[in-house]
Amino acid sequence: MQDESKASFAVIRHNVRTYESGGVMIVIKGRTTAESALGQFERSQTSEDRHAGWRYFLEKTDLKAGMNPAEATTLRQMRLEVRESEAQQLSDQIPFNPRSN
Repeated sequence: MQDESKASFAVIRHNVRTYESGGVMIVIKGRTTAESALGQFERSQTSEDRHAGWRYFLEKTDLKAGMNPAEATTLRQMRLEVRESEAQQLSDQIPFNPRSN
């Protein structure tokens, strides 16, 4: 397993009420540093923003630390769509058998 002090982490903003993604806020190297950044985002969040359902979480990633958040968001979204498409294709290949329980 990769040393988490050298791994990259993305701080992701999302809405727990609407499931809307707010995108990648920052890509940072090292779990401890990323957890600190996550805490800063949470502490600077207004109560109205939090009440509206916006939260932050960490995601281990292979994106480059320090990259532009908009670019990171686009890459992450593209990867999620590819993964979802592959999963759907695999699901479509599995024959349905209602008696297999």
